[in-house]
Amino acid sequence: MSCEGGTEDTSGVVGVPRPVPIDQWDVAAQLSYWAFHERRRNAYMRYAYLQLGSDADAEEAVDQTFDRVMDHWPRMLEMENLEGYAWTILKRRIIGMHRKRRRRPELMDTAAFEAALADHADDPYDRLTDAITLYAAVRDLSERQRDALLLHYGMGLTTAEAAEVMGNQAATVRSQIRTGRQRLATMLKLRCPEHPEGENRS
Repeated sequence: MSCEGGTEDTSGVVGVPRPVPIDQWDVAAQLSYWAFHERRRNAYMRYAYLQLGSDADAEEAVDQTFDRVMDHWPRMLEMENLEGYAWTILKRRIIGMHRKRRRRPELMDTAAFEAALADHADDPYDRLTDAITLYAAVRDLSERQRDALLLHYGMGLTTAEAAEVMGNQAATVRSQIRTGRQRLATMLKLRCPEHPEGENRS
């Protein structure tokens, strides 16, 4: 089953059953939900903060995400890509927070993308000082490339950990990081160095 399904609230719509309260689930489903919550909440909070720039907004977006995940959890347990479905819910909640605050979605910190371009060899780049130029370049990346770079460089996750959070294959995330860095370097007219610490860091 695809992880790209809609997350609209359909409870109460004719023909659509209301979510079953968690206290009516079997014990295994309850335990698996709370294990998922514990495993992902911190990473979701860090990612949401980098996107929203506010602890309160990040917490609201993440709480809404887990509320929606809870509504769908019994069905999600039958999905092939549960992690990807939950990640999609989080991304939509973050977009919703931007709309609620009437803000244009922005990355609040360019540090992750500066790190993606940094050469730690003997011939380092001059530090990027034009944040507007970097923002423009970042916005031209694909959404998956931005996420991979932000999780890897901004949050310090390994490629394997970033892939797990996104519901992706590690090889796919490595490719997204590599092509994202190359695209940034091309747009900023920089030489793209080899991946710091090796392309296969996991």
